[in-house]
Amino acid sequence: MADTQVVLADDDVLLREGLASLLARSGLDVVGQAGDAVQLLDLVRERRPELAIVDIRMPPTNTVEGLRAAAEIRERHPEVGILVLSAHAEAEHAMQLLASGGGIGYLLKSRVTDVEDFVDTALRIARGGSVVDPALVQELVSARRRNDPLDALSTREREVLSLMAEGRSNAGIARRLWVTEGTVEKHVRSILTKLGLTEADDDHRRVLAVLTFLDAR
Repeated sequence: MADTQVVLADDDVLLREGLASLLARSGLDVVGQAGDAVQLLDLVRERRPELAIVDIRMPPTNTVEGLRAAAEIRERHPEVGILVLSAHAEAEHAMQLLASGGGIGYLLKSRVTDVEDFVDTALRIARGGSVVDPALVQELVSARRRNDPLDALSTREREVLSLMAEGRSNAGIARRLWVTEGTVEKHVRSILTKLGLTEADDDHRRVLAVLTFLDAR
């Protein structure tokens, strides 16, 4: 864990310093902090961290500078994991990020209060995982459109896919649902088959399944 290098970007100095302290106490190596997107891009280019944690809204307009910076980081430095923090669940932005592949996370700032969960999420993204805030998952589930591609899934398969969308491993899903990991693996295989995701490698198919889940809103 100590070798995981992180850069932070947020114009709120108190929040940024708090995150830096939290991560450092948890064993991560915070190698730089930025107050705007330009500083963030310079830091990533110079330090090449495993993870960039980025506020979605930063100066000068405080709209989507962080999102644009994240997209540029992904294009120029695809090996760098990106965790975007947002004050609100914004489905369109989350979809854009997840569509760019693994090593991407979208988390509400309110989730940072759970230190252990936040650090675990940061490490999973740094290692190439994809994590979506559960609140966003629920928002998208409640707003699914009528022609739902998930209609073919059973109730249990939908539960498994929802937990996959939160970035949980098969073992994590098994613990959450009180079933065996083998049972989860069977559900995952069934989900991928029913969604027609049978030609790519397993990791990529999981990402595609999550995107299908998120897009069915």
